[in-house]
Amino acid sequence: MENLRERIHSLKKKRNAIILAHNYTLPEVQDVADLVGDSLGLSIEASKTDADVVVFCGVTFMAETAKILNPSKTVLSPEPDAYCAMAGMCGPEDIKEMRRMNPGAAVVGYVNSTAASKAEMDICCTSSNVLDVVSSMEEKDIIFVPDHNLGGYAGSEVPSKNMILWKGFCPTHHAISSEMIDDLRKEHPDALIMVHPECRASVIDMADMIGSTEMMVKAVSESDRKEFIVATEVGMKHRLEKEFPGRSFYFPDVALCGVMKMTTLNSIVRCLETMSPEVSLPDNISERAYSPVKRMTEIK
Repeated sequence: MENLRERIHSLKKKRNAIILAHNYTLPEVQDVADLVGDSLGLSIEASKTDADVVVFCGVTFMAETAKILNPSKTVLSPEPDAYCAMAGMCGPEDIKEMRRMNPGAAVVGYVNSTAASKAEMDICCTSSNVLDVVSSMEEKDIIFVPDHNLGGYAGSEVPSKNMILWKGFCPTHHAISSEMIDDLRKEHPDALIMVHPECRASVIDMADMIGSTEMMVKAVSESDRKEFIVATEVGMKHRLEKEFPGRSFYFPDVALCGVMKMTTLNSIVRCLETMSPEVSLPDNISERAYSPVKRMTEIK
């Protein structure tokens, strides 16, 4: 593994590349990345980097987002078959039909969507800024795609808006039940419960803190608790334990996304050696998706 890390370091310098890794990727992938974070932080970093090459370790929509923000840069997706299940639940034609059924409504789309779907949105959001995005819209009626859990959470926190929800969801977060959290709470009664807003409403209702993975990191840094129950994908455990030694973090057993684990050190080496697979988007998609994605990065 050490040879792979050295090879990645050498290739990164040769290509003037930056490696971005989502918090849910494998520990060894996070450890070689220049930046580890959530969708918003990585999207912002992708939009301002001066690197010639962006290697995006995560799922394909993330690499597409980086390409939308950096059309002149080479964006590499080490595992091009790492498709997010949620992103596949709402396509561009679905959004067009929702618009036809709800004239005058604005479309707010979770960044966990394909580039073609983003091109049909008015603005994108992440789990970090969803409440700010929804609050910023002039329209009262908001079509929210694709995650009905995240959209439902936003609606409960911004009651002035009428949320029209698509029925998509993250299989990993949706699999976490309130019973699982209750069992962990019984085992660790002093633990702070942190819940990602992609979870079901019944799980969100049990939370001491609700937010994205980056918001969870901030919450731990500001807390004097020693134990934390974390309702999100288990890849987050590596970063939390690395940044907060001496604290304990407990995750539901079901919180594992195999797609997020597809990227390996070998696949990073391979893509930097061959400069492929390169993300390529049709001009009409990239140009139309730019505005909603750029607006997302400007609302923090």
